[in-house]
Amino acid sequence: MTHVVTENCIKCKYTDCVDVCPVDCFREGPNMLVIDPDECIDCAVCIPECPADAIFAEEDVPADQLPFIKLNADLAFAKGWTSITKRKASMPDADEWNGKDGKLGMLER
Repeated sequence: MTHVVTENCIKCKYTDCVDVCPVDCFREGPNMLVIDPDECIDCAVCIPECPADAIFAEEDVPADQLPFIKLNADLAFAKGWTSITKRKASMPDADEWNGKDGKLGMLER
C-alpha cells in the first residue's frame, strides 16, 4: 500500500509532510504535492503533519477522492514534477484555500 495526497492539497501545498518523510517520496508540482507510490514505504508519519488533512493511506481515501490514487501515480512520474526533500513556504493564499471543495479543475500540471 501507499499513501495518497488528495484534492485539499491543491492551491495550498503545505510542505510540513516533506520534512518527516524518511524516503523522500514526495513530488512537487506547481500548486500541489503528490506521493510517488513506488517510493512510499507506508510509514504514515506524513499524515499527522499535513495541515490540510490531505494525506490518506490508500485504503482510507474517501470515495470522492479515489481518482487521486491514479493521479498521484501519474503525476509522480510526470515530466517536471521533481522530488522535494525540504520544507518550503506554502502557497501565499494557502490558508484561504484550505478546506475548499472543487479544486481539481485548478490543478496545474
